[in-house]
Amino acid sequence: MPYSEPTELAVIACPGGEAFADAVITHLKHMYKHRFTLKNDAISKRYNLDKNELVKDINLRNDLETSDLIIRGATDKYRAPVFKVNTTFTYFANGEFKTEINESIRGKDIFIFQDVENHEVISLNGGKNRLSLSVNDHVMSLLVTIDAVRQAGAANITLVVPVYPYSRQHKKKGREGLTASMLGHVYEMLGVSRIITLDIHSREIINAFNTINLENLHASYQIIRELGKIVDLTGQKEEMVVVSPDTGAIDRNKFYASGLKLPLAMIYKERDYSVVTQNAHETNIKSVKLLGDVKGKVAFLADDMLGTGGTLLKAMSFLKENGATKVIAAISLPFFTGNAIELFDDAYKQGLFYRIIGTNAVYHEELLKKEWYISTDVSGLFANVITRIHHNQSIGDLLDNRTIIEKIVKQQQDAATAAKTE
Repeated sequence: MPYSEPTELAVIACPGGEAFADAVITHLKHMYKHRFTLKNDAISKRYNLDKNELVKDINLRNDLETSDLIIRGATDKYRAPVFKVNTTFTYFANGEFKTEINESIRGKDIFIFQDVENHEVISLNGGKNRLSLSVNDHVMSLLVTIDAVRQAGAANITLVVPVYPYSRQHKKKGREGLTASMLGHVYEMLGVSRIITLDIHSREIINAFNTINLENLHASYQIIRELGKIVDLTGQKEEMVVVSPDTGAIDRNKFYASGLKLPLAMIYKERDYSVVTQNAHETNIKSVKLLGDVKGKVAFLADDMLGTGGTLLKAMSFLKENGATKVIAAISLPFFTGNAIELFDDAYKQGLFYRIIGTNAVYHEELLKKEWYISTDVSGLFANVITRIHHNQSIGDLLDNRTIIEKIVKQQQDAATAAKTE
């Protein structure tokens, strides 16, 4: 990462994505200041230069390279970059959106943030209106913003959407649309070159793009970091087993099991397809079986997203019935739609689970107040990826967390060994 001021890196936060964008920008500011300090120390020693004079020289070079006629900031101090673009979002009474960019972004590398699952009440029209927006509202706001950025002459447009909208509509079973793919084609038509998302529901969506590069990040390191705070990952105090809640989540849970060196179990639903269900209350599930052993062990489940939570609650109840001492779930994208929070409140009181670990990729206010919910911060991961992409650096080690996970487990093992020695 170059230590000079990244004048071409800019962030635009749609109304729904502002909370997450602000968290990422905080990390970006810390990263660039830390990098500047390290570079300044290293170069001043290498070339035997005065640190203060070197700061002035760096600022001089930045001022010479910029096309701005009016130079901002001091000449002898570190100048923190201003990443966030001044933007006005208007919501009209008929439901239309308008995005106005209030400064020049011509030739810049723009990262547009949007959280399509943010259903909290947000301020619009300068605080005159407070509304809770739907997924469709957020998607339309995003499209309008992309168009405004394109019209303003941005060099590159990257979408930062932790939740890829309509990702569950990725398979065609009959007379239905492939909406996940359709949206991808719309983004391409509008000039988007890259999308950064988190634990996309299906890898098949990546194949829908012709020109867009999709970076699918994983929250496994952040989740295991929090898991290590509430359970012994070494197995010396309590046994642990990773459980896949269904066949669709087997790859994700296999990753955790292999990374943590733990056994893998699975909940298998035997279905009778001669039974044709007419509504959501009916089911063709003949029996539910557990492939593996959870008796006397801590059961850990991982899934990509949680909507109403009905399936997870049934899985938790089933594991407790089979003798699990604790049930802990990790959810990368915690939607908690409808009355899900109330249902999990009741389940927690009944002792059906111990904790749920989710990320801050989806903004929630009420969820953060719950004793049973642990929020892990992935904004630092996104900040790292954005910086490396902007400076054309590899992000391979950020996409594969296995090495970092092994370090976490080893740290716990070393700590446990040291405690025994004492």
